[in-house]
Formats: sequence, structure tokens, C-alpha cells
Amino acid sequence: MKESRVGCNLKSCYLCTHCVNEWIPAIAANKKNFSVKKNQRIFSEGDAVAGMYFVYSGKVKVHKRWDDDKEIILRFASAGDILGHMGLGDEPVYPVSATAIEPVTVCFIDLQFFESSLKVNPQLTYSLMKFFANQLQDSEKRMRNLVHMQVKERIALAILTLKKQFGTTSAGAIDIELTRQDLSSFAAVSYETLFKVTNEFIQNKLISVTGKSIAVLNEQLLNKVAMEHLV
Repeated sequence: MKESRVGCNLKSCYLCTHCVNEWIPAIAANKKNFSVKKNQRIFSEGDAVAGMYFVYSGKVKVHKRWDDDKEIILRFASAGDILGHMGLGDEPVYPVSATAIEPVTVCFIDLQFFESSLKVNPQLTYSLMKFFANQLQDSEKRMRNLVHMQVKERIALAILTLKKQFGTTSAGAIDIELTRQDLSSFAAVSYETLFKVTNEFIQNKLISVTGKSIAVLNEQLLNKVAMEHLV
């Protein structure tokens, strides 16, 4: 990563929006802005926790090793989101990795200052607690899906989840470009399975694919596929 003069405007990131106004000058004095190239790691699983990162622009995948040669993408982060918070436990290492999937600008706050921010700003602490609770619920749902959903259903749900999070472009495509490898990692299926199922979705006019862009053509039927075995 390269330190950048262009970055957080002290108005839109997770930290700034949950701190009292009087704390903003302290954030300005302690933050650093970094530019991250596409496919560049922001931090890696197992690294010692240096601090928290806040996404100012661009999109990031948060991922974890599945086995020696596979990974699972847990979530995607975009402008306003926090990265690195999973390393706040008693063992100060990042349990996941974060990688830019397009050019990204992040704001970095070292761990000591972030912990001070939590003590001074109860709204930040409360918001982070709710954020952890929501992530825990999402993780439990994801584990349920891995057990109970067929691969076709997981792929349909992954596509619908991306559309819900990122919306669509003026051309109607989901507003995030992913390689098929990344999409298979997000759906927790093999690349070969993803290729076969997405081709089936294309033939049935549920989706269209142009390069790395996906457009949902029939959301009602795609949602029916995703929810087929869920109660």
C-alpha cells in the first residue's frame, strides 16, 4: 500500500459517523490514508493487528483460507465500512484477510487510538457491538446454508445477495465486477460447479453475464431457486 494525500473526508467513514464532533480533530491528527491497488492485500490472515481500516472508496473482499488451496469469501466491504475489527479479541491477530478487488482508498487508525476512541465515544462502542451481533447472525445463517442448501441454491443466493448489497448500474448489471473464481468462493462452491450452474441460469434467462458483470433478468424465479429447500 502507498500512503496517499487523498482520502477520508472525516464525514463518511464508520469511525467518523459514530464519534462525537469534538473527537473529529483527534481522528484527523491520528489517521493515515492509503491507496491500495487492485488485487493488493490490505492485511493477511494471521498478521498481528496493527489497527483498523475504514474504506473510503472502492470495494474489498474479506476472505479466509478454506484449506491449502481454497478460500471462502465471507463478505464484501465498500465505502463507509470497517475492516480489521475481527482482530479485536484476546489474540491480537487478524483471523481473516482483506484484498482490494478494485482500486481502493482506506483510512488507517492504529489500535491504541481506536481503543481510546471506543472509551471516549459510547455511540461508537454501541454501534460496533450491534455490528458484531449482526455479523454473528450472518455467519450462523451462512453455516446453515452450507449444510442445507444445494450448490445451485447457494449460487442463486450469492447473486441475489450481491445485488441487494451493491444495487445495479444504469445498464442493469450488479454494481460489482467479480471473477468467477471470486463468485465461486463467495458461494462456497467449486469453480467448475459455478461455471456449469451459471451457464444453466443463462440458458434459462435468469441472469446474463458480460465479462465480469452479472445482470439479474428474472429475480422472482432466481429467488425461488435460492429458497427452494429453506423453511
